[in-house]
Amino acid sequence: MSFKRDVKLGLLILIAGIVILLGKLGVFGFLGRSLWPLAILIPGLLLQALYFNRRGQSTLLIPGGTLTVWGILFGICNIWGWGLMSHLWPALILGVAVGLYEYYVFEKPRSSIALWVSSILGLFSLAFILLSLMKTGVFYLLAVILIAFGLWLMLRRKSSTKSKW
Repeated sequence: MSFKRDVKLGLLILIAGIVILLGKLGVFGFLGRSLWPLAILIPGLLLQALYFNRRGQSTLLIPGGTLTVWGILFGICNIWGWGLMSHLWPALILGVAVGLYEYYVFEKPRSSIALWVSSILGLFSLAFILLSLMKTGVFYLLAVILIAFGLWLMLRRKSSTKSKW
């Protein structure tokens, strides 16, 4: 019996030493700085899972969708730099719109107020993202895409009229 107790105590001391060593090497600080958006993303996904597993009401989808979008946004900013937040801050509004839209889709009977509010918030969010991107070169890309799409429509239409005759 004494040997088993010594092994358990030795294992506990070994684990404590490893935890202290990893803490002093900065492993926990690095994980905290790198993975903290998961503390927002995981509860959002869990709230959605509660509803889809039939263990919760559809009102759980509002904070679930919001937290999920925010967790993704903060994860993106954490990886590629917080300077992106100067352009992506409207995604905070978009998170609320996504949560309300999920609620609208899965609530029985459907709430038209939730649809209207989510649509307005989503449109405001997209408009603010476009306004914040006006300062960047994204409009050159948009112009090229629009030109290519317009040419495709013209050429497609032209070839389809020839095949009919």
